[in-house]
Amino acid sequence: MVVLNGPNLNLLGTREPHIYGHTTLPEIDEELRVLGEALGLAVECFQSNHEGELIDRVQAARGKVQALIVNAGGYTHTSVALRDALAAVGLPVIEVHLSHLAAREDFRQRSLLAPVCVAQITGLGAFGYRLALEAAAHLVKGAPRR
Repeated sequence: MVVLNGPNLNLLGTREPHIYGHTTLPEIDEELRVLGEALGLAVECFQSNHEGELIDRVQAARGKVQALIVNAGGYTHTSVALRDALAAVGLPVIEVHLSHLAAREDFRQRSLLAPVCVAQITGLGAFGYRLALEAAAHLVKGAPRR
């Protein structure tokens, strides 16, 4: 299982905590590794502020992992290239966002990634990552997907 985090998510805990909360990305990553172990899944977490690095990591996951969890940050709304990479690898993808996109600014309300994802979890803060990992575990253990 690979968890990908996009631009500015390395600043979690201090960046606009009234929107994104006080939990840091290393704290989220550690919680996911521990939960993954309990679920029988190896979890690799990766963050980059660079679109090409995220695309490279998506492509590298092909044939090596069973699912992806993605919080693409601002690239959610702008990156056709990341959307195409997610579609190309043929893996179930769960999109996560700390804030509730539908309640944000107009430009944040549309996800270019959502149509190539099996699910989207928004607005639950860091807890959304935990739900995404549990959902991904459910999917890879044989539950039907769309």
